[in-house]
Amino acid sequence: MGTRFASAPGRQGGRGVAAEGRARARRPRGRAAAWGGLNYPLYQALGADFAVDVRLAADSATVELHDITAGAVRRTLTARLPPLTDAGFRMAVHRLSDQVVLASLGTAGMAATRVLFVRDGKVYRIDEDGADMQLVSSSNRQAMSPAWAPDGRRFAYMEFSEGHGQLFVQEMATGQRAPVATTGKALDFTPAFSPDGKTLAFSRATEEGTDVYTVNVRDNCCLQRLTVGRFSDNLSPAYSPDGQRIAFVSTRAGLPQMYVMAADGTDQQLFAPFDYGVTGSSNAPEWSPDGQSVAFHRDVAGTLQVFVLDVRTRTVRQLTSVGRNEDPTWAPDSRHLAFVSDRSGYRQLWIIDLETGRIRPLLQQSGARLPSWSPRLPPPETAASKP
Repeated sequence: MGTRFASAPGRQGGRGVAAEGRARARRPRGRAAAWGGLNYPLYQALGADFAVDVRLAADSATVELHDITAGAVRRTLTARLPPLTDAGFRMAVHRLSDQVVLASLGTAGMAATRVLFVRDGKVYRIDEDGADMQLVSSSNRQAMSPAWAPDGRRFAYMEFSEGHGQLFVQEMATGQRAPVATTGKALDFTPAFSPDGKTLAFSRATEEGTDVYTVNVRDNCCLQRLTVGRFSDNLSPAYSPDGQRIAFVSTRAGLPQMYVMAADGTDQQLFAPFDYGVTGSSNAPEWSPDGQSVAFHRDVAGTLQVFVLDVRTRTVRQLTSVGRNEDPTWAPDSRHLAFVSDRSGYRQLWIIDLETGRIRPLLQQSGARLPSWSPRLPPPETAASKP
């Protein structure tokens, strides 16, 4: 059973805030606070590991995190909040929630994150709890393959027109975008940022096949070809968190399978083992933020399923079995995956908790494709914070 939080009734007009992460918020009934402190025995009887007491004052919130077993306050957190009517209020509360999870479990939560996805040829974003869906792609042309930059302020995507695919990098806050140098004359797609945000790896399809390239998006220069297909396809690059390796898909042995190479294109080798006749093609690799796993989807008896590769042992584990499941993308906690599934009869976004196996819908509208989970999102830039 996962760690349990309870939200204590807010004092002095404050509101209880349920922490998000490896927790289920529970609110006790009846008198919860003893004179001068929290009624720890009551919360312990309810099975809570921690209690969160929130006090609001003007433009700030103070959170007391109570360790129920120890019977004491573990941490006091204070954060400034924008006005309730401000568009950033919700995300500010989510950032505070993530700090509470960090203080209690040692790993930050994932409340202050969003997921990009494609629907009807447009790129949308949605909060990780399924709220605040917004259109973010800025043209009427067909858009595909969104990918977050590591700073959480930009994203890259491919725009398709007249048989060509051009890559763009767009600012999330302003909607301003710029084309990526050297792209747009061929079919360029599946962009992926390096961890330092300087380099963009992508796939380029020509008459000779499809290969993986990189380009310096900081200086808008320096195109480099990493694979030489010789009439095979090499595509869908994904950087390791340390930036030293790239996972990718290749058809060099026949069916598409997952390979790995150094970030400069050397030392290319098979990454995920497969069984001929048992499982089929593998696609859409994405490295977990902690570097320990790679998620991907694989054909099993004619239906796509989500798998996870253990990077150290090179063993694979199947995560899904109901319906068609594809295009997994990691939350920044390396514990949750979003993916596309038709298990309900329509192609929708779902989230799975790898530790508990629990699955929940993220977006119940149909037609979602190609999700990309953000890093933990920073506060909005102000004039004082800009260089």
